[in-house]
Amino acid sequence: MNLKRVVVTGLGSLTPIGNTVSEYWKSLLDGVSGADLITRFDTSLHKTKFACEIKAFNPDNYFDRKESRKIDLYAQYGIVAASEAIEDSALDLEKVDKDRVGVIWSSGIGGIKSFEEECSNFANNGVPRFNPFFITKMIADICAGHISIKYGFCGPNYATVSACASSANAIVDAYNLIRLNKADVFVAGGSESPITNCGVGGFNAMHALSVRNDDPKTASRPFDRDRDGFVMAEGAGALVLEEYEHAVARGAKIYAEIVGAGLSADAYHMTASHPEGKGAMLAMKSAVEESGLRLEDVDHINTHGTSTPVGDISEPKAVERLFGEHAHKITLNSTKSMTGHLLGAAGAAEAIATILAVKNDVIPPTINHFTDDPDIVPLDFSFNKPTYRKVNFALSNTFGFGGHNVCVAFKKYE
Repeated sequence: MNLKRVVVTGLGSLTPIGNTVSEYWKSLLDGVSGADLITRFDTSLHKTKFACEIKAFNPDNYFDRKESRKIDLYAQYGIVAASEAIEDSALDLEKVDKDRVGVIWSSGIGGIKSFEEECSNFANNGVPRFNPFFITKMIADICAGHISIKYGFCGPNYATVSACASSANAIVDAYNLIRLNKADVFVAGGSESPITNCGVGGFNAMHALSVRNDDPKTASRPFDRDRDGFVMAEGAGALVLEEYEHAVARGAKIYAEIVGAGLSADAYHMTASHPEGKGAMLAMKSAVEESGLRLEDVDHINTHGTSTPVGDISEPKAVERLFGEHAHKITLNSTKSMTGHLLGAAGAAEAIATILAVKNDVIPPTINHFTDDPDIVPLDFSFNKPTYRKVNFALSNTFGFGGHNVCVAFKKYE
């Protein structure tokens, strides 16, 4: 069978550096850090006291107050970002065949805030009196359900969970299902709201988070010698993916075309990446091969780049190993230097940044670079300022605990 082409026709985001796509993109180009001291809970007993929180989010602006009490914050974020993407796509909801519109929405953790609150109440009171919406607030698939119910989308509907690679997996699944003619349109992405006592405490116990409490805004330092862990973040990213002919027939604006996807496993360690970047290399290689383009055609890679001691060494190794001399002609960056790490929502938020780099021929910087690390392959990481160059073909890398690797390839639409 002939596989269908897939294009991106709508974007939506809710991030620590902007509550809309336009705000997010401007902050990326301006090199804004979203990190600050945590306001959600008392951090006095925690090793890490800062994170990248969403600013000025009021659920009452989006939901009826009675309704919002039934929906965990992670799902609220997702619904808001998905709504922006759907509006941006200009889909005619009265005419589109909703049986052919699906939703694949992800979260690495789901409703951890609701889980923590309910368990805490039980522990403190000793009475098993749980909120009747506890389970539906907590489970990771529920946001996909909320979005489909809100819009009446009856196509494939489910969640993908692969830790920090979750929303990249959602995008890949949607891309493949459209190529196979299982749907015409998908809303795909992910959301996360992990900034809680348990979320911060759990990642601190793993020694995964930065503890640069004296200078939060420079704590996320991908590829810098003095990086000391990632900065936790929250938010959501949403893409409307559409079958090419369906989009053209309705005169949709097209941001970019998805032309390839690569999936792999490190098969190495629960939390550490393969030291030589084997899984990352396999994912990138597969995405480029599927695109039909050459390795030498890649202009830009939005790296996973978390600001962790091990991961920031292995990914550039994978790039150099795969691309050879051309690796030094690719502009890499890590938008996590500004947004922090959105965990399961990272893949979608960073896909948006990659798509806009392709569309606008400008690559956001990797901020907070002060000192080169001699252990890191010296590539062009777009340190501290944007890079203006032609971007015809770009990759977005997202990796997750468990050794899950996803690479999505985007091509300029002309």
